[in-house]
Amino acid sequence: MKALQEWLSEYAESHVHPTNINIHWLCIPLIFWSISGMLFLVTIPVLGNLALPVLVALTLYYLRLSKTLWIGMLLFGALCLGLNFLVFKTFYESSGYVFLGVFVLAWVGQFIGHKIEGRKPSFLKDLQFLLIGPAWLMAKLYRKAGIPL
Repeated sequence: MKALQEWLSEYAESHVHPTNINIHWLCIPLIFWSISGMLFLVTIPVLGNLALPVLVALTLYYLRLSKTLWIGMLLFGALCLGLNFLVFKTFYESSGYVFLGVFVLAWVGQFIGHKIEGRKPSFLKDLQFLLIGPAWLMAKLYRKAGIPL
């Protein structure tokens, strides 16, 4: 398995253009949140919904990559769950359309960013990059705050 730094370096190669990077700062969290929102709507016995066990599994994936980065991802996942609950309570039966609409629009933004970049999205090479994108942003926040990865 690749080390976190290898994943982040390889991901960064196709994320150099400032406009593409700015688009990613908006769209990656929205995609992560909207997916967790759609999973929030899938009810399962005992646990309530599918979002919680999936976010726990993702947190374990991030823990395997970094002993510190996973904390930020855990907190972001918890924030997503809280926002999912608010959207569900506010829009109830229409909340699925909210999550799906945000998901589609954010992906359109991502592809526009990569068109500007002139490089294909990393996940076309390896699907794990779909999980590395959020970690890449979190790693940037950690570096800004002086927190080691």
